[in-house]
Amino acid sequence: MQRKLSARQMQMIALGGTIGVGLFMGSTSTIKWTGPSVLIAYGIAGIFLYLIMRALGEMLYVDPDTGSFSKFATEYMHPVFGYLTAWSNIFQFIVVGMSEMIAIGGYMEFWWPGLPAWIPGLIAITFLCLANLISVKMFGELEFWFALIKVVTIVLMIIAGLGLIIFGIGNHMHPIGISNMWTHGGFFTGGVKGFIFALSIVLASYQGIELIGVTAGEAENPRHTLVKAIQSTVARILIFYIGAIFVIVSIYPWDKLNAIGSPFVETFAKIGITAAASIINFVVVTAALSGSNSGIYSASRMSFTLANRGELPKGFLKLNRHGVPYWSVISISLGIFLGVVLNFLIPIFWPKASNIFVLVYSSSVLPGMIPWFVILISQINFRKAHADIMDEHPFKMPFSPISNYVTIFFLLLTLVFMFVNPETRIPIIVGVVFLVFMTILYFVKFHGNEEAAIAKSKQGEEAKNETN
Repeated sequence: MQRKLSARQMQMIALGGTIGVGLFMGSTSTIKWTGPSVLIAYGIAGIFLYLIMRALGEMLYVDPDTGSFSKFATEYMHPVFGYLTAWSNIFQFIVVGMSEMIAIGGYMEFWWPGLPAWIPGLIAITFLCLANLISVKMFGELEFWFALIKVVTIVLMIIAGLGLIIFGIGNHMHPIGISNMWTHGGFFTGGVKGFIFALSIVLASYQGIELIGVTAGEAENPRHTLVKAIQSTVARILIFYIGAIFVIVSIYPWDKLNAIGSPFVETFAKIGITAAASIINFVVVTAALSGSNSGIYSASRMSFTLANRGELPKGFLKLNRHGVPYWSVISISLGIFLGVVLNFLIPIFWPKASNIFVLVYSSSVLPGMIPWFVILISQINFRKAHADIMDEHPFKMPFSPISNYVTIFFLLLTLVFMFVNPETRIPIIVGVVFLVFMTILYFVKFHGNEEAAIAKSKQGEEAKNETN
């Protein structure tokens, strides 16, 4: 593979991986549980995600390799965790990619009513597949611009919102102020239980931030690039999420959000932008393309990692002349498009199946958290294994291992509340079933190969060090 991803692209890739359609179209779902105090939930989740990223950064600084956290799980935990991590990542990004492609079909109906939803999905997945096949630099450049569109939109929405709040621009020059944050049932409207329910949903919205660990093997000057990207990304995500949510809960009564549709559309419309709906529709189309673009990249690199350990056919290791694992990219793209086809066909033969896809998509939440647990546990063992270099290490995880244990407890607590919450219980159960099935599959097919997997991983690391 080729190190073609620049620092500029890496930072936008990490940003784009977590700022998705959910913020633009679904931010009301996180607010309904706890009201304006959801701001604190985003802040708390962001702090713990920063610790996870720092744990990953400590290991990547020493070993910046493709499929990093799956590789770390194999070396510093057990090969079964490397296997589970890789497949969890693949499962997560394929179902996310499916949902994004299906969403694009819905968004296109805004401009072309009656257009069959599978046609935009086919065009979009073909375009993204070809872009990923051309080179990793093309993936990085696409993701940079997709992410930039999202970031610029959020910044403009925050500026427009502050104009409404402070100066009354768009409200006949009558400042709205921030009293909506406490005049509709208080700041903590759902109590402790509601707040923790919201925290669970908020945490899921940050999934994808670890994508930067998958890109490590193809980053230019990886140490400098990764440090810079990790240090800046979490702070920017917090600013964008908290800034946007602050504007929303200040301008609109939190308990009336369901009636206004997209707060982004409404905010731009208030200040006189008549094409607000078209603009936001364009933005969510690019957000969906970004989600699928990241999904194809991440899942294909995890497929490559599995094949490198002998857990997928060797064909997934084949690279084209641009250093791209082309069978992996094509297979993941076909997997995503299969979801588009099934979404179109299943309701025809099974009319009551309308909610099945939503259930499958939601089930990616638990597998999507597996890399976080793996990163935190691997880093503890990584530090023991590399005790000789830790004194000189310039990018160590703060307060480790105490910060690791606290973060693990926080993640487990949110999972418990997701199980308690009737709206998130079934996705958690489906996620557990997936992980149990893949664990059994591993021990049936690959049990006894653990030492070979670890040896192969370490041989690759030694060969890379010799080359460097």
